[in-house]
Amino acid sequence: MSIVNTLALESNRQIKINFDGGDLSSDAGLLLIKEFISKLGIDTLLEKAFKTNDPALFRYHSDPKNLLQMIYMIIAGYFEDDASDELTNDPVFKSVLEKDALASQPTVSRFFNRMDEDTLNQFLAIARVLRRKIYSIQMPQAVILDLDSTLLDAYGRQEGRAFNFHYQSNGYHPLVCYDGMTGDLIKIQLRDGTQYSCTGVVDFLQPVLDEYLHDYPEIPILLRGDSGFSTPDLYNQCEENGTSYVIWLKENVFFPLRIPICMKVVGSLDFLSYQIFILHYNTKHNI
Repeated sequence: MSIVNTLALESNRQIKINFDGGDLSSDAGLLLIKEFISKLGIDTLLEKAFKTNDPALFRYHSDPKNLLQMIYMIIAGYFEDDASDELTNDPVFKSVLEKDALASQPTVSRFFNRMDEDTLNQFLAIARVLRRKIYSIQMPQAVILDLDSTLLDAYGRQEGRAFNFHYQSNGYHPLVCYDGMTGDLIKIQLRDGTQYSCTGVVDFLQPVLDEYLHDYPEIPILLRGDSGFSTPDLYNQCEENGTSYVIWLKENVFFPLRIPICMKVVGSLDFLSYQIFILHYNTKHNI
């Protein structure tokens, strides 16, 4: 390999980048993702903190490598595990995973089948560690927790698939929580399609509040949600945890217009956060 116009990745000096027409791949951008993952130590974290309840004593394709493979595939636009067989000898995928060949589709399928509640709890713990790393680089002045729900369309007879009257479609109706300032996904929970927006929201939200109140007590928190989350249980939860919140009320005989109601305000930054909420909501709904 010519050293002219050849670069080496800091995360793996064996990976060289040049333009001499060798093994070709349409997914060279994953090399930059590899750098990002290495800088944050995500690969090392997965090796230490992620493992399915697997009775096998040894597997050539380990759980962390299988998970990384699926992460890289999804980032590159390969959303189905069937693509594993087509990519098994792709030079870029082999390089970023540091393997001679990718895990096959049956191997990936068995990997997914081993996932259970313990696995999901590991994902939440890993996300918490990564969030701590990100905040160590730049601590936010305030956090807006955006509660929402959405529809995931389903077209087969999958367990939990059901008709949702709000969306007039069949699928799942998960709960989601975003960072309203950055758009980062903080938590998501799958639910069947019949569930109402606020069903189970208190149990869903409490671990998030516990994390922020314990790990970042100095950061003011504002919770905001649409009218689907206008439930007293959520108001009480926020007040018990000292969290400011803004919830939209549905139009009714007492409130002829949909209006925002700030049920509790805490701290000096909350008025600014409230104004940001109004601006975001009005922009989103063209008000």
